[in-house]
Amino acid sequence: MFDFDKFTQYSKPGPRYTSYPTALEFSNTFEYDVYLDKLHAQDPKRPLSLYFHLPFCKNACYFCGCNVVFTSKEEKKERYIDYLKRELEILAKHLDVNRSVIQLHFGGGTPTFFDAPQLKRIIAMIKSHFKNFSADAEISCEIDPRHIDDAQMKVMADAGFNRVSFGIQDFDEKVQIAVHRVQPYDITKTAMELARKYNMDSVNVDLIYGLPYQSLETFKKTLDLAISLDPDRFAVFNYAHVPWLKKTMRKIDETTLPTPSEKLSIMRYTIDYMTSKGYSMIGMDHFAKPTDELFKAIDKGELHRNFQGYTTKGGADLIGIGLTSIGEGADYYAQNFKEMEAYEEAIDAGKLPFERGIVLTRDDQIRQYVIMELMSNFKLDIERFEQLYEVKFAEYFADALIQLKPFEEDELLTVTSKSIECSPTGTLLIRNICIPFDAYMQRHTSTKTFSKTV
Repeated sequence: MFDFDKFTQYSKPGPRYTSYPTALEFSNTFEYDVYLDKLHAQDPKRPLSLYFHLPFCKNACYFCGCNVVFTSKEEKKERYIDYLKRELEILAKHLDVNRSVIQLHFGGGTPTFFDAPQLKRIIAMIKSHFKNFSADAEISCEIDPRHIDDAQMKVMADAGFNRVSFGIQDFDEKVQIAVHRVQPYDITKTAMELARKYNMDSVNVDLIYGLPYQSLETFKKTLDLAISLDPDRFAVFNYAHVPWLKKTMRKIDETTLPTPSEKLSIMRYTIDYMTSKGYSMIGMDHFAKPTDELFKAIDKGELHRNFQGYTTKGGADLIGIGLTSIGEGADYYAQNFKEMEAYEEAIDAGKLPFERGIVLTRDDQIRQYVIMELMSNFKLDIERFEQLYEVKFAEYFADALIQLKPFEEDELLTVTSKSIECSPTGTLLIRNICIPFDAYMQRHTSTKTFSKTV
């Protein structure tokens, strides 16, 4: 099914395409007043997706690439909640909050580093502004199993949360010590039992391969333990070692990282293992049970991708709230300040904490559609594309089609006048396949711009 012999030649730096254009293209030339105009001009019939960034962590996990603030002080968390409340009050002046909300996600940091009363307060202030949640809204939270208790899970369940994602990464103690995240199996098992007790519709677990001291043999044991928890979804990520971007990654001894061939063995085994256990591959790094809505969506070509990962909730305007959050509209991306001081200063001035972003040109939108379709569904309906954008695909992307020829020759995809479709092996190299459609890649020749695709 998968031809792993073809992989090594495709190992090169490339974007993960959680957005197009990528965040590297965001700048402060997208001005605040223009952003406000974009919010006011949004189609009232389009639903909303809300992302809240809760940035605090007690300690650093050395592998983490997220934007986090390390603290153990309760007053910092209380202060942040106060500023979130004020941000929401300002946002409500510029956004139609009566629109249908089809998605709400708490990300971090460690959202459950906030205790049950704090979570309850955050949720209450959200629902005091956004009162029109759809009946089938996806309401989710990222959870560190080391920071979750019955009271917190009850607060979320009572508020309608129906999806949770647990960070595991690896169960091997030596690996855990090396990445500064010691999390015994029993702690994760207890967290899973809480999720089931409170009837969460879907539970995801995150694993990472490519961490210090990992080998195929150690990862096999991690997979066995993870499967015993019976999650509905798995996300199995390739560790992106970018110490030039994330200082905490400099604490990792690079000589202990598995070799590319060992990582390939782990990936190969993981795919076979998950398949044997009844999970199907969704996207480039996700696995789900065939009963899962993600699996059903990819069959229909309706899977979508945003900053929260793969989702079935497409066609919404994403509003990012909180420190460093990113929002997405029909023709823009907008990001809040990354530094707490600047974030607070903006709100103190009565402004949204918007720092930078990008307004998409027509060319950006055309390429965004192609890249996101390929990233999400591993195929592109060219006839549908031509109807939507009124351009001839073969003419518009003549250069990209030339660059795709080697992929065709290696049987990684099939190109016809009607469609582009990836082979099973091609799905694992989807980042590479999307690069020819990226008009900005030629600007980023440094090998230290992106993580490697394989």
